[in-house]
Amino acid sequence: METILGLDLPTLWFLVIGGLITGYGVLDGFDLGAGSLHLFFNKEESRRIALNAIGPVWDGNEVWLVIAGGALFAGFPLVYGTILSIFYIPFMLFLVALIFRAISIEFRSKEPMAWWRKMWDISYMASSTLITLLLGLVLGNLIHGIPINAKHEFTGDLLTFFNPYAILIAFTTLSLFMLHGSIYLVMKTENRLYAKLTVLVNNCSKFFILCFILASMSTLIYIPHMTDEFKQNPWLFGLPLLAVLTVLNIKRNIDSRKYFTAFVFSSCITAILLILFAIGLYPNIVISTTNPAYSISIYEAASSPKSLRIMLLMAAIGTPLVISYTIFVFWTFRGKVKLNEMSY
Repeated sequence: METILGLDLPTLWFLVIGGLITGYGVLDGFDLGAGSLHLFFNKEESRRIALNAIGPVWDGNEVWLVIAGGALFAGFPLVYGTILSIFYIPFMLFLVALIFRAISIEFRSKEPMAWWRKMWDISYMASSTLITLLLGLVLGNLIHGIPINAKHEFTGDLLTFFNPYAILIAFTTLSLFMLHGSIYLVMKTENRLYAKLTVLVNNCSKFFILCFILASMSTLIYIPHMTDEFKQNPWLFGLPLLAVLTVLNIKRNIDSRKYFTAFVFSSCITAILLILFAIGLYPNIVISTTNPAYSISIYEAASSPKSLRIMLLMAAIGTPLVISYTIFVFWTFRGKVKLNEMSY
């Protein structure tokens, strides 16, 4: 089998897609977390500042999701078709929530009426929270495994998605994004809103640590296949240890009010948790709870080697451009948020 840098093409594409999903989680994670916290701000000015903190970057951050979806379709079409058909209803809700989040941000300040702005504030918070919970629910089910048959057809029902483990992962994702978003907001604000957010950040960190502990224990006890790779390669246990140290450093930096460093660590824990998820799944992408033989591996699902080579070249050209644009936007809009007549 053809290799590049010592990795076969399906594995390399597995890493590329994982990197894109990680980029989305890190970047859009704080946007979604800020949205989930929106109704905690009571004053009109505070809500406008919170919106304008993510205003220049939220739509650009969603580009990573679009690229990841396109890469999954191009690299592993069988997985793309299977996952979208299995999670048809969750993904439809996800798209509706994405639409409402966008129009909530754009429409909120178009009219001065209090009821109008409150309506879109509620929509913004609800859609951001729903997106996060749905992402966590899909992730939790992929970790847990899905009942599919030999033809890769889903044999469960809607309630299958709402197993206790998937629900726990959904709330863990929500707690992580709320923490990530609150740290970002506290870096972008000042005065009374800053003081309020320092309390909110501390509460979000406690919520996340609780969910992190519960999710870690549940995975070790109830999802044994996620630890198989770690048992075969003991050196990989450094990653869970790194995850614990990263969580502790988030809390330590929050307590010291070193919020930029805390934001770096909250970005790191998002990446580390997704890496642990990828290691636990590899070489599978969809695990069957009906029969392990029905699971879909990257080798079974991959496109032809020629297609993978061509798309890898496109990814090598396009990804640096997206990264450069992202860095440019964040650098341009660095610093505290100042409201003006052009603000949301």
